[in-house]
Amino acid sequence: MLKGNRLKEARKKKGLTQAELGLLVGVGKSAICCYEKETRNPTIETVMEFMHVLGVSSDYLLGADNLIKVENIKQSKNTEYRTLTKEEIMFIDELRKDKLVYEILFDEPKRGAELVKKRIG
Repeated sequence: MLKGNRLKEARKKKGLTQAELGLLVGVGKSAICCYEKETRNPTIETVMEFMHVLGVSSDYLLGADNLIKVENIKQSKNTEYRTLTKEEIMFIDELRKDKLVYEILFDEPKRGAELVKKRIG
């Protein structure tokens, strides 16, 4: 799924309105609005147009800009690859600033996720 916040950020950096971007890529203003709100996904052709018009990569628009190699996950002998967005990396960096919170969340990831879920409810 296209990351709407990234599309909006790239559009604004180019100084384009939703209507202007829509004209450039061949869709309506309402489609751009839906893509930015993530209520609708563009076609692959439209993603390619975004890349050309906005000067960004598809990886960036899809939130797959950092590929992480994960070895021996859950005792599997297969190497897996995952993606992390820059926002996820920034979140982890912020967590690292508070050593106690970081240790609680990452010593037992499932427990850490449950604690966060309970807190934000």
